[in-house]
Amino acid sequence: MATLKIDIIAVGKLKERFWMDACNEYLKRLAPFASVNVKEVDDVSPDKAGTREKALELEEVGIRKKLTSNSFVVLLDQQGREHSSEQIAELVKTRLIESSIHHITFVIGGSDGLASSLLKEADECLSLGPVTLPHNLARVVLLEQLYRAFKIIRGEPYHK
Repeated sequence: MATLKIDIIAVGKLKERFWMDACNEYLKRLAPFASVNVKEVDDVSPDKAGTREKALELEEVGIRKKLTSNSFVVLLDQQGREHSSEQIAELVKTRLIESSIHHITFVIGGSDGLASSLLKEADECLSLGPVTLPHNLARVVLLEQLYRAFKIIRGEPYHK
């Protein structure tokens, strides 16, 4: 089988050690299942950019530079469709394992979200639920859910 590739493009850098430790733990757990690459994009302050919209546009430029062609792109957005862990597993299975592409990219916006043009172009928009999460925590939750998805796909007990 082809190497499965997962890219996570995240606006903002992890600064606190506990976020880094949590992400690194799930990246380690994911290693047997797929090649997972986290690509960070600098967050842009609306104060420095002039407006919130301009800041999102500048972040969008950074995100687009990190996107790989021929990847199924899933944006995390509060307005996206909510998925259960089993539904995320099915998404991973159909869009990564069973597809001819074998590459999926998840995009996590910064504290102001993502530019509307990115949302319109995404292959899918996913919500981690109705609560607002800090983008650092969203990254940890996404990695955990991807690990859980592979365990579900393999019928292994972690997800119980």
